[in-house]
Amino acid sequence: MAEPQHVDDSSFNQVVIEAETPFLVDFWAPWCSPCRAIAPIVEELAGEYEGKIGFGKVNVDENPKSATEYGIRSIPTLLLFKDGKPMTQIVGLRSKADLKKHLDSTLN
Repeated sequence: MAEPQHVDDSSFNQVVIEAETPFLVDFWAPWCSPCRAIAPIVEELAGEYEGKIGFGKVNVDENPKSATEYGIRSIPTLLLFKDGKPMTQIVGLRSKADLKKHLDSTLN
């Protein structure tokens, strides 16, 4: 089963921006309860969309450059990139069904 990659400021462009498939980035922090609640959902989706959408996690405390560059003001924030550009921003704890709608719309 696929798991989200750990992405940092130095690898963000290579992993996310240059990805050949759409890529969902989970901006999170270990002290954030909603972040910990959404993590298993993101992991499940990474397995379900393996080969279609890439998944990554950015710890905002350890990687402030990426968080600042994309205007992350609250967490969890999920940014869905397509062709190297952020297409969808999802803020807060969401259901798996809601996240799937966003992912499916990116694939169509």
